[in-house]
Amino acid sequence: MERVVQLFDQLWQDYTQRLCPSAAQVQDLLTEDEPLLNDHIALRTFNLPKVGLDRLAAPFIAMGYKPCGKYHFEAKKLYAEHFEHPNPDLPKVFISELLVGQFSSLLQQTVRELVDQVPEEVMHNPAFLSGGRYWDLDYATYELLAAESEYAGWLAAHGFGANHFTVSINQLEQFTEVAEVNHLLRHNGFSINESGGEVKGNPEVMLEQSSTIADKVEVGFTDGVYAIPGGFYEFAKRYPTADGELYRGFVEASADKIFESTHSGQD
Repeated sequence: MERVVQLFDQLWQDYTQRLCPSAAQVQDLLTEDEPLLNDHIALRTFNLPKVGLDRLAAPFIAMGYKPCGKYHFEAKKLYAEHFEHPNPDLPKVFISELLVGQFSSLLQQTVRELVDQVPEEVMHNPAFLSGGRYWDLDYATYELLAAESEYAGWLAAHGFGANHFTVSINQLEQFTEVAEVNHLLRHNGFSINESGGEVKGNPEVMLEQSSTIADKVEVGFTDGVYAIPGGFYEFAKRYPTADGELYRGFVEASADKIFESTHSGQD
């Protein structure tokens, strides 16, 4: 248990310092008497052997997590799985990977050259999950990748880390609806991802979600520092299933639009 908490603490530090500095302000707005309950985190990677989904899942599985769901995003050419720990208070982990082979030969070659720079020994230490970028990248290459796949560009620029944490609205006392949280955030100057609607999902699919628009963060490239979309904060409300337990899975149609929180066109 201690190892799991330590790993999430490392991911949180990286997320709030490097990818989504505004998350600390959101925490301040929503925290009540108890610390916020984190519903899940999301990680991104390429489906290449050295850095594929299985490699990112391995540290969590070693700590007791088990695979619980598989998801396909055909338009974005992504595959994802989510993992759960026997302790329901621990966050779920949603890991997606870009299906590199479905893209142009130029993107494939470029991504392979980036991944080839990752030292193999790095991948054997769970700390790589919050280690950022293990390859050199110039801004023009980032733009080239992002033009074909926003996800590829984001991942090439930022490397490994949680692109979002998620507040469980079920735990809150002051708010019971996703829309109420959105209203508070807007009132405090945050932008909400409206792709697919401000609130994604509904009680029928047993999950409602929303998210902020990704922070613009400064990233160092080999030819300078540029401000690009980083991480975002998500909010989730889960509904009980027939057995009375809260639904624990994810909804592909909603997750598809949550990915777009990092799109630069969402400004």
